[in-house]
Amino acid sequence: MTFHLKSISGHKARAGLAALALALSSTVALAAEKLQYFTWSGYELPDFNKSFLAAHPDGVEASIFGDDDDAFTKVKAGFRPDIAHPCYDKVARWNKEGLLQPIDTKRIKNWDSIFAVFKNLPDLQAGDGKVWMVPWDWGNTSILYRTDLVKNPEASWNLLWDKQYAGRMATIDAVHDTPIVAALLAGVNPFDMTAEQMDKVAAKLREQRPLLSSYTTDMTSVEQALASGQLVAAMTWNASATSLKKQGVPVEFMKPKEGMLTWACGFVMLKDAKNVDLAYDFINSRLDADSGKFLIESYGYGSSLSTAFAGVPKDELEKLQLPSDPEVMLKSTIFTGPMKQNDDVAKMFEKVKAGG
Repeated sequence: MTFHLKSISGHKARAGLAALALALSSTVALAAEKLQYFTWSGYELPDFNKSFLAAHPDGVEASIFGDDDDAFTKVKAGFRPDIAHPCYDKVARWNKEGLLQPIDTKRIKNWDSIFAVFKNLPDLQAGDGKVWMVPWDWGNTSILYRTDLVKNPEASWNLLWDKQYAGRMATIDAVHDTPIVAALLAGVNPFDMTAEQMDKVAAKLREQRPLLSSYTTDMTSVEQALASGQLVAAMTWNASATSLKKQGVPVEFMKPKEGMLTWACGFVMLKDAKNVDLAYDFINSRLDADSGKFLIESYGYGSSLSTAFAGVPKDELEKLQLPSDPEVMLKSTIFTGPMKQNDDVAKMFEKVKAGG
């Protein structure tokens, strides 16, 4: 009798363990079915991927990075999302580290609607109809300034070096923004510098450092400081100009004579992505024309899709300072491609910011 009870107890234990194992495997399966997306703040909005969420409710989990140097560092250190959202100038670095897998353009339903200027970027091509990044958004970096507090400034990046506004200016804390502008003003090619030229850029950055309120990628704080008048000018992206103008703050997004910066970003698939089919569904959803239209109208950024621009009225594009053809913009701006000395420039920039 005692033996029988023990046997039943053993059967129950084994059954319980089997049930627990099944529950755990189900939990793991569910976790694996949720796409892991690594992106900038503000790009996780469900409005950008409505068709994906219609097919996969609660099917994506977003993690946020401060800038794509931060993203690269985290992924290189072992963080493994399925999809990440870096900018074009960083893709070669990700690829060099063996972090990416090619994306098959035959599985990208609106690939033909992407502007050729983005599809044909050199570091994107992986051969055999595959790419390392699917372009999705593009935009500009420039000076956003208060027109009532900075009267008729010269259209130049030199405004962010103007001593009369010391302590009331901010700039972007990213290698592919502030050091590029310093290089332009120093007469140096930002994307390929000798050691001597890098010293010139460092000197220009040191000249600027005591005039700044902050180096930051927190555009919400920058916008609030511009709205209150605490800041009179700051390096920002299009979205800050769009946001403050909608609030009625008197600001202008400058067209510097040296050229605005223009950047393009998009989606890369990590080499060991666990949810490849979901990743393609997600990218395709993001390439719906309505997604691109929402990006343009809400943030003032350009979509990579010609079909998205077709849905936005011409007068709205004019207000946003966006041409319907990005090639028009690229003819008068500085396109931020890969920096050959990226790591050295990053170290130099950190040293300057620290007072060196």
